[in-house]
Amino acid sequence: METLSEQICFGGRQGFYSHDSKACNGKMTFGVFVPPQAKAAPVPVLVWLAGLTCTGETFAIKAGAQRVAAELGLMLVTPDTSPRGQGIAGEDDDWDLGTGAGFYLDATQQPWATAYNMETYVTGELQETVGKNFAADLSRQGIFGHSMGGHGALSLHLRHSELFKSASAFAPIAAPMHCPWGQKAFLNYLGTDKSEWAKHDGSELVRTRPSNAALLVDQGLADQFLDEQLHPGMLEKAARESGQKLTLRRHEGYDHSYYFIQSFIEDHLHHHALALRALG
Repeated sequence: METLSEQICFGGRQGFYSHDSKACNGKMTFGVFVPPQAKAAPVPVLVWLAGLTCTGETFAIKAGAQRVAAELGLMLVTPDTSPRGQGIAGEDDDWDLGTGAGFYLDATQQPWATAYNMETYVTGELQETVGKNFAADLSRQGIFGHSMGGHGALSLHLRHSELFKSASAFAPIAAPMHCPWGQKAFLNYLGTDKSEWAKHDGSELVRTRPSNAALLVDQGLADQFLDEQLHPGMLEKAARESGQKLTLRRHEGYDHSYYFIQSFIEDHLHHHALALRALG
């Protein structure tokens, strides 16, 4: 692991790092906020998955989460949103496919399968690197995210509930099989078999393999992507059908931006802290 930068922040440390990834065929960068409590003992971990076009720095810079994470003793881990610089044809043509748009799954279709394996990366290589280099209690770990990252948080929690014990999301792509962003990504990364798509769709996963966790989802009602891309109602309906515990909060006037995330990030950190503390 290579240290790119580190700064003291609320008595802890915000750093950015890079390491080699076999799953993603090259260097991957990520951020870690280490709270002051980690000086005494390993602390619970929260993995944040960012949205389309974002990087591993976006959340650390824009969300304003470190102050509360320092108070609660939570480590924040922020991976990048995709491999970069792979030289794949079309990788940089569109903002919603390829670079910055890994969708937190393992691609099965060429040429993407050579590097776009974000599920293996987040659940494997990143875990190993964080566990080796930081005072992280990986047995008490949650996951949350925004938009594409909200999709990732829901799907990776439901697919790996033994790893990510708690989950929440801001404005997630809640039913990617039924929206243009998800359909484009799934077709290119997973092919034409929609049964494979369903294995990575949060609403379908809630319906078929609900978890024991209580999910928290916040959605702004002035979100410009709400009607076409996000479909939180499908997630809500699936949760009712399966018995999945879900709190879906709808907020008048809030949009898709990090101003929305800043407004409610404290609630999400407390949501995870409560769930993870119960595991200690």
